[in-house]
Amino acid sequence: MSLHVVLVHPEIHWNTGNAGRTCLAAGATLHLIEPLGFSLGEREVKRAGLDYWEHVDLRVWSQWSDFAAQLPTLGDPWFFSTKGRCAYWDAPLAATPDAVLIFGRETAGLPAALHEQYADRFVTMPMQSGPIRSLNLSTSVGIAVYEVLRQRAVAAR
Repeated sequence: MSLHVVLVHPEIHWNTGNAGRTCLAAGATLHLIEPLGFSLGEREVKRAGLDYWEHVDLRVWSQWSDFAAQLPTLGDPWFFSTKGRCAYWDAPLAATPDAVLIFGRETAGLPAALHEQYADRFVTMPMQSGPIRSLNLSTSVGIAVYEVLRQRAVAAR
């Protein structure tokens, strides 16, 4: 079983560092789709991942199309967006052995072309407070990764 987390054009280094730490804890691979809003050499990325960053299974892709060509070999994709129609907890994120969780950049989310191409694969994290537009990217990654682990544990019983 594999688990992949994909950040498409992430802009904030500490979110990426925190996502990397979550991936390491869960045994997931972190994929970053360029362009990035920061350098991977920045000490803030490493600081957010603490001394674990060097152990993160990290793959960097120069563009979405390169990653998309490999996507079918990685597993079932799930796209996270405030525009998703299905709550993440109602989606069968772990229905197949391999899951790919895909997140957009902090300020704009995922490109419209992906919304059109994968409309039936978009899920959302419901929010109960009107003033909140979205959750922090690294928080969303943590919620989604551990929902996959939870669904896998339930299925294994």
